Amino acid sequence: MAKKQKNSGGGTPATVALTAAGTPFTVHAYEHDPASASYGEEAAEALGVSPDRVFKTLVADVDGELTVAVVPVAGQLDLKALASAVGGKRAAMADPAAAERTTGYVRGGISPLGQRKRLRTVLDASARDHASICVSAGRRGLEVELSPADLAALTSAVVAPIGRA
Repeated sequence: MAKKQKNSGGGTPATVALTAAGTPFTVHAYEHDPASASYGEEAAEALGVSPDRVFKTLVADVDGELTVAVVPVAGQLDLKALASAVGGKRAAMADPAAAERTTGYVRGGISPLGQRKRLRTVLDASARDHASICVSAGRRGLEVELSPADLAALTSAVVAPIGRA
């Protein structure tokens, strides 16, 4: 079952960053199943939220620079579009260990907010279709809901069509 906590710190660097910025947000906690095949789809189902409103945080390597892509869990990341969005030529998924080390989060819990090292971020343009979206709050079983505009502002994100169905 999902628990809702209004503006509760939750104890992660992501929620601490949101609180420090004075950004309105809601934390949603749910029981994570380690056997789940997809962290994002598990979150959408547990929270009763449409998968097009739950966004996954992926780390890619664009021309040798780690870059964060935030796309709906219902779709996939278009690596070519991601590279183009940041003026790069080639993109590939980053080594998971490098992504964890650089962000300070574990796979399935990487948040676009409060990362150990701030990375270039691209938010899929479909986020604009929603008043609020959910992204990882920094650990498996914890999501944060906020406006796409606030997420883009806090991460200095480029907003571009980088997702595909």
